[in-house]
Amino acid sequence: MLRDLEEYLSTSTGAQVQLLKRRTYQEVTSLLLSGQIDAAWICGYPYVQNLGRLALLSVPLHHGRPLYQSYVITEAAAPAASLSELRGMTHAFSDPDSNSGFLVTRWLLARQGERPETFFARSFFAYGHRNVIRAVGSGLAQSGSVDGYVWEVMAQREPQLTRETRILNRSDWHGFPPVCCLSAARGSPAVRALATALEAMPSTPPGRRILATLQLDGWVPGDPAWFDGIARMSAEVGGSAS
Repeated sequence: MLRDLEEYLSTSTGAQVQLLKRRTYQEVTSLLLSGQIDAAWICGYPYVQNLGRLALLSVPLHHGRPLYQSYVITEAAAPAASLSELRGMTHAFSDPDSNSGFLVTRWLLARQGERPETFFARSFFAYGHRNVIRAVGSGLAQSGSVDGYVWEVMAQREPQLTRETRILNRSDWHGFPPVCCLSAARGSPAVRALATALEAMPSTPPGRRILATLQLDGWVPGDPAWFDGIARMSAEVGGSAS
């Protein structure tokens, strides 16, 4: 899929597009803030933490909306019926700069006067939503925080992994992880061409194939208001993404 996306973007923009992968959001955001890359598909959490320096380029549509949820999941047979019943268990987070994979659960606990490091007997970062699902499904963790979109896609594509897990809590709706660029580069030809290529995906056969693989409907220009909820949670827990 990444090869297809690279080819599609290169053809659509008329420039050689290179896609880079990194293990953590911090690595990706650092590349973006330092100007080493033109744009990045990041999480809403690092976006709101760098509002003065980053601009929305495009936001995906999933089931026709630019929104998604965070899920707290448990082992399928676990008796827990609420987040408070996970006290003293082992919990898997995705990434410290992830909204759905960390911030939402951290915020929910903060509202109860709790912190992850004292509420859970042990917690760890799996660095990937798929890795969180695998950790919970295999018993390495008894619960986890994941991107609801990723869980739903995996439930269709890899049901053998999700069937060992159960959704315990769904968050409010938040802005879908966006593609961002440096604010100063928002009007550059390369960045404008990239935004145009993303938004044209539904109108071309290669673009539609990529969207089908991603189970997305398309891309639209982002509205910062979609990320206000993430900004509020971030402010309330006093956290900062890198």
